[in-house]
Amino acid sequence: MSCGDADNKADLPAQGGHFTQDTLLSGRVHLKQSATGYRAAVDPVLLAAAVPLRGNSQRVLDLGCGPGAALLCYLTRIHTDKGVGIEVDSTAAELCRTNIAANGLTDRAAVVEGDVRDAGTLIDAGAFDQVFANPPYLDPGAADRPPDPDRDRSHVEGEAALSDWLDAMLLALRPKGGLTMIHRADRVQEIIAGLHGRAGDVTIIPIWPRAGVAAKRVIVTARKGVRGGATLHPGLVLHGVGQAYTPAAEAVLREGRALR
Repeated sequence: MSCGDADNKADLPAQGGHFTQDTLLSGRVHLKQSATGYRAAVDPVLLAAAVPLRGNSQRVLDLGCGPGAALLCYLTRIHTDKGVGIEVDSTAAELCRTNIAANGLTDRAAVVEGDVRDAGTLIDAGAFDQVFANPPYLDPGAADRPPDPDRDRSHVEGEAALSDWLDAMLLALRPKGGLTMIHRADRVQEIIAGLHGRAGDVTIIPIWPRAGVAAKRVIVTARKGVRGGATLHPGLVLHGVGQAYTPAAEAVLREGRALR
């Protein structure tokens, strides 16, 4: 899922074969990623910033971690936590391992290769305090599919449906643990329906491209096995005049502020 280039077009990538060396959070996160395939942009940074903080030394899971943008941003913000990424693509999983090492996080992060539908065999059920995900979001029957296989896999929903992602997230969470997902705004009803009866204290955070324009993304948070209805958050406007980010967006995307 993408809204722009790495580090929000702030840092020019250093080309190296089929990969580039980029940064996020104003240089605090170093990210090696595909030059032509999936490229992390603002979505994983927003996702990491929206994960609620509920005490020290949490264990977190990034489901479908790709090269690790969201996981690395989260662990850079929260120095007491440890994380695991699950990634089905072996090249992306190896990139994530490389990026974990490059950011000095080998003692706090690891990557497991596998499909989200096999989460029960990849991780222990109920082992995580927080689970977050930025799943493929385009309907395969209606999408204008990208020609690059990596972009296609990352952007177009495959055999793992949205319901499979929600099932895996809830399986991984301890009771009262939190899930956070960024997705298309027009699929928020499907997400809420998938959480019904299984998670509560739902918060919906709309992400507007600019003021006066309909939200294209939403971030949904919830807690496993608790009661409580949904709250619509004031949300975040990304762009002000021209392509400049609003001060609120700058605080999240560059300074690493929490999106709460």
